[in-house]
Amino acid sequence: MTQTISTSAVPNAAASAAVIRPAGRVLLACASVSGPLFLGVGLIQGLTREGFDFTRNAISQLSLGDLGWIQMTSFFVAGALMIAGAVGLRRTLVDGPGHRAAPWLVGVFGASFLVNGVFAADPGAGFPAGTPDAATPTLSVHGAVHMFAGMAGYLALCAGFLVLARHFADRRQRGWAIACRIVPVGVLAGFAGSAASVLSFTAGAALGLAALTAVTVRLARR
Repeated sequence: MTQTISTSAVPNAAASAAVIRPAGRVLLACASVSGPLFLGVGLIQGLTREGFDFTRNAISQLSLGDLGWIQMTSFFVAGALMIAGAVGLRRTLVDGPGHRAAPWLVGVFGASFLVNGVFAADPGAGFPAGTPDAATPTLSVHGAVHMFAGMAGYLALCAGFLVLARHFADRRQRGWAIACRIVPVGVLAGFAGSAASVLSFTAGAALGLAALTAVTVRLARR
């Protein structure tokens, strides 16, 4: 009887491991493609839509106008992919520092994209075409929700990188640990410089997305 139970249990355990590991990699791949997809859609639109200027307008403003549904869809798809990636992180980081916090923080980042897909940024700086060049004097409710959701999301992402830095340091992966500590500084510096240049804000946001891609690809290959 004992021999029969042991023989049946071993294949089940092996089958479980075979199912869980590829699933975790697929979910991490979702987070890996979210940033390039979002930035790619934004770049194509920014180069083709009338009145949009990367030196004056943020990618979020592409949610405005007749073709705004494209950018809204981009927010929804990217957010859903990030949340899927957060689930992949939860399956991959089974122990060690940050194995619980990191997935939640990346999930908050993904959720902020879903919120931004619903609440659009305010028009201004000549976009959509025909909008006065002057900045909007006061934020609308939609604009305020969009701004605060974006801030909360990127702060969560920065915190997530710091948590992941502890994870990599615990595994003696010093280069990745250092990179995960530097990225939040670059992201926040880009946001701080947004008052002087919208390009600075865009660069900071893009750095965060690119770093998320790099980290999730690294974890999926482990």
